[in-house]
Amino acid sequence: MSFFSSLNTSASALNAQSLRMDIITQNMANIDTTRTENGGPYKRKTVIFKEIDDTSKNPFYSMFDKELNQQSSFSGVKVDRIVEDDKEGPKEYNPSHPDADENGYVTKPNVNVVEEMVNMISANRAYEANITAVNITKGMITKTLEIGR
Repeated sequence: MSFFSSLNTSASALNAQSLRMDIITQNMANIDTTRTENGGPYKRKTVIFKEIDDTSKNPFYSMFDKELNQQSSFSGVKVDRIVEDDKEGPKEYNPSHPDADENGYVTKPNVNVVEEMVNMISANRAYEANITAVNITKGMITKTLEIGR
């Protein structure tokens, strides 16, 4: 794996984790949204990741490199899709609320603050780990250039 491919791998992970943090923030911002464009309460969103497969760019080189170096042909991560959680949210009795049903219950979004905070911490730690990997790669590049002097 070259220096630049490791930087590309970390950069793709930084982009993916950044989007994950944005979606988590969106979930937390809509924790009390009981009416959306679709008419129902806000549905929690989740980011699904997928590895980036290098074999589609240059299949011969990727297979050759994989066999010689016994390395994977994957070079990062990307966001595959963003999905909505179809679980129903909790119901709260509030007959004066404009979105209350005929029994006086309001269906709240299916967002759990504790779960979202755990996901935010996880995304933040993954982001920090990739920043560390970028900094280590930069240090190795710098040392390599110093050796060449």
